[in-house]
Amino acid sequence: MKLLMLVHHRLDLWNTPAWFPQKLMHDFPQVEVVSLDSYDSADEQLREAEIVMTWSLRPEQFAAAHKLRWVHSPAAAVHLFMFPEFIESDVLLTNAREVHGPVVAEQVIAMVLALAKLLPQDVRFQLKHEWGQAAAWRAKPRIREVAGATLALIGLGTIGRETATRGAALGMRVIGVRENPQKGAPAGVQEVFPITRLDDVLSQSDYVVLSVPVTPETRGLMNAARLSRMKPDACLINVGRGPVIEEAALAEALREHKIGGAALDVFDEEPLPAASPFWDLENLLITPHTAGMTEKLWERHYVLLSENLRRYLRGQPLLGMVDKKRGY
Repeated sequence: MKLLMLVHHRLDLWNTPAWFPQKLMHDFPQVEVVSLDSYDSADEQLREAEIVMTWSLRPEQFAAAHKLRWVHSPAAAVHLFMFPEFIESDVLLTNAREVHGPVVAEQVIAMVLALAKLLPQDVRFQLKHEWGQAAAWRAKPRIREVAGATLALIGLGTIGRETATRGAALGMRVIGVRENPQKGAPAGVQEVFPITRLDDVLSQSDYVVLSVPVTPETRGLMNAARLSRMKPDACLINVGRGPVIEEAALAEALREHKIGGAALDVFDEEPLPAASPFWDLENLLITPHTAGMTEKLWERHYVLLSENLRRYLRGQPLLGMVDKKRGY
């Protein structure tokens, strides 16, 4: 049995550290572990792999991988695997949503507090050596408290659930939107709405957090019409994926101050092009897809992958299973 680790990225954090495959080989001597630091021999190795850990898979690669039985994504997002041949196959797909959820939830809370306390504007004042006290108070929206504010979580997966407990601990009223409201309200969530009532949720929320996966139903979810449903002092936060927002519509809403502000960690195109209008919007906080970063990342990946490998070898159900038909 061969386990192929094909995890290559321009950022060193996202690349598999040397200790990871070595520990796998030690803990699972019955498994042949191959770790590639480039794509040069990827196609050749894929032909013999039964298990693959990778960010994405092309249809032609999948067609040639005749022994493939399980794919694990070190990301939470799996839309890069969603092509018909893979969806219709019996190959298992798992993801790392449990790895990323807690640390991304911390980023969401940091963004909520930064927007509420106008911290990005304070940084600009500091860079200009300007005492901006009066300007900060005259700003719209003004500096405010988060206790008592309504936090809407669009998507109640791992990120949404982890954010809910943290938001509730700050005294926020937490509500959620999920595809299947019958699953109930997770800890910290006071009320759950179906996606058909998204407009109602937007109209009552002070902070709207997007953590939904990219599916045909969620692409362009926050368009001009939906943005117009938000309160004029409400803020939008996206830690899911860029395509769930119509970026031109959001840029206009921010430029015209139709909403209070936004914080974005993800974008349609990454790195964000230098010519993007987002860079110059003073009511927008940009973080360069850093919400999932932590020095504990690969330790958490190892805990998940090793547990799932034990389960796979025993024929037991895997953790983090993805419903390929639904795309998450």
